[in-house]
Amino acid sequence: MRGPRRATWLFVLAVALAAVLSSLPRGALAFDRNFAGSAQLDYHFAPTAKRARSFPDAFDGFTMELAGKVAVDFSDKVSANLKVCYGCHGFEADMMYFDFRVADELNFRVGRFSPTFGAFNLRHDPANHRLSDKPLAYDMGRMLRMRQWNLGVMPSPFPDNGVEINGTRRLGAIAQLDYAVYAVSGFKADAGALDLDFKLSRSPQSYYVDNNARPAGGARVAVTLKLGDVSDLTLGASGMYGTFDPDNRLSYAIVGADATLRLETTTVRVEGLSRRQEMDTSDPSRFKYVLSDKRGDFFMKHGAYVEVEQAVTRELDLIARADGLLRVGNVAADSELSSRATVLRYTLGLAYAIERGLRVKFSTEAWDFGERDALTNRKFELGMHAALAGSF
Repeated sequence: MRGPRRATWLFVLAVALAAVLSSLPRGALAFDRNFAGSAQLDYHFAPTAKRARSFPDAFDGFTMELAGKVAVDFSDKVSANLKVCYGCHGFEADMMYFDFRVADELNFRVGRFSPTFGAFNLRHDPANHRLSDKPLAYDMGRMLRMRQWNLGVMPSPFPDNGVEINGTRRLGAIAQLDYAVYAVSGFKADAGALDLDFKLSRSPQSYYVDNNARPAGGARVAVTLKLGDVSDLTLGASGMYGTFDPDNRLSYAIVGADATLRLETTTVRVEGLSRRQEMDTSDPSRFKYVLSDKRGDFFMKHGAYVEVEQAVTRELDLIARADGLLRVGNVAADSELSSRATVLRYTLGLAYAIERGLRVKFSTEAWDFGERDALTNRKFELGMHAALAGSF
């Protein structure tokens, strides 16, 4: 059975299984189970486009995101989670893992999951964040000129096969420590590639296996301080390192830091990511610029965002976000980017809860690309989103 068809049948089977489990009485099974999910239909319009091909590397028009999750608690210590999602990448096995919780401070996770990295990964589902799209550092296909940039620093979610150890420790009455360490397959690319190929991590045609049999390692630590009954501050740091080519020669390293401040009805989020990635420089003719003898075999990609979310009423939230990307280093000979490329985006939006579990979202984006697009001859663009998101 071909990959896309197989993934579709797996999704249908998972949904059917979840429906059957959820419909059974609690006493019919010896374990607890739960079925939950989220969905979002978004319409993206770029009014500055003059013709249909003005944005050949952006997803505009209608896009759909859907996620369904089945969670089963077999005992106080053992649980399993299965999550399937649908989006621009088609149907995907986003999660399939087991948790063995020895204590709050020690939990073993084995299977396919998103490794613990950064703060946004905790709320990457569309029903868990108030804007239609993700911050540029975590972009997975909604940014303009996405193929020029090859997405963000670390697309979210980033499901992978591996093992993780995580836990939570209370530090007195006002502090909490969360940690995670893991070994996963890691990001991938073909031999001689100049950048990561994020499709290889999701493609069923590659059987979801590692391309070099060398795991990538990572960790995250976060401290949460209680500032009041409805106020807190979380500070976190994350890191990941691995090789991505079949020969296990080229490496990437990603580091990140984040802070989240919640003051009653106001939430402020700040997060930054950086990725250092080596390139195959054996053929200098593949590059736009002359290769430097020193520090010429890698590039740096930085991403950051600042976001303020204000609850006006129980139903209405206002959101303002500024984010951007910076890429420094050599590029492919046919790339439209320079050796120092930037993009900044400014977003204003609102989210209104029509009913419990159902929300509409509207946002406007102003884009500032440091370089003019070869097709449109513009560096400034506008984007608009209108979405309906629900959770169940």
